Amino acid sequence: MADGVSGAPLRAVIADDQALVRTGFGMILSADGIEVVAEVADGADAVAAVRRTRPDVVLMDIRMPRMDGIEATRRILAERPDGADGTRVIILTTYDLDHYVYAALTAGASGFLLKDVTPEHLVAAVRLVRSGDALLAPTITRRLIERFAHRDEPPAALHRDLSDLTPRELEVLRLLATGLSNAELADRLTLSPTTIKTHIGRILNKLDLRDRVQAVVLAYESGLISPGSPP
Repeated sequence: MADGVSGAPLRAVIADDQALVRTGFGMILSADGIEVVAEVADGADAVAAVRRTRPDVVLMDIRMPRMDGIEATRRILAERPDGADGTRVIILTTYDLDHYVYAALTAGASGFLLKDVTPEHLVAAVRLVRSGDALLAPTITRRLIERFAHRDEPPAALHRDLSDLTPRELEVLRLLATGLSNAELADRLTLSPTTIKTHIGRILNKLDLRDRVQAVVLAYESGLISPGSPP
């Protein structure tokens, strides 16, 4: 199936230090027409593989030798920023609230998957992030961000000037960060889902953000919303 740029098959790199995980995920993706262009066992090799193969999506383990998945994600997305031919990263984790996941999201990852994901969900996830969506349901986003938003030294990578946003866009961003879906946002603001999607797109563009996950992170780190704020 053609999903990539200009109708080319969607291309993926799998980075995990467990050979069985790499092999299993590779078989699942290949069986669904996704081309696995590299399978690597550490973060340093993941960075090198992305430079060499220019994939659409990377499935990235967090705990790996030589270079962990967080640093590898940061380097990959610095070199392959989102765009027509950019690379997106999906973090692989054993636990849904792995304390490294928040750091990976602030590094630019588009979401995360549990390693016991079903084959159908794995394939759908890879296709979803390549289409430009974030791989986190609103409720998961909120639970994740609220748990890890308070740290002594929050990273500066997502600090942005919110003054370019209109009052409506600030309102959308604030509600988005509480975990509301697009449909819930539309209902709350008495707007159409299409209009909500347009607002979110403008927010991401003005703040130079990759996806709604980074928008949620920014809303917390900028103080626009605090953990525990009601939706």
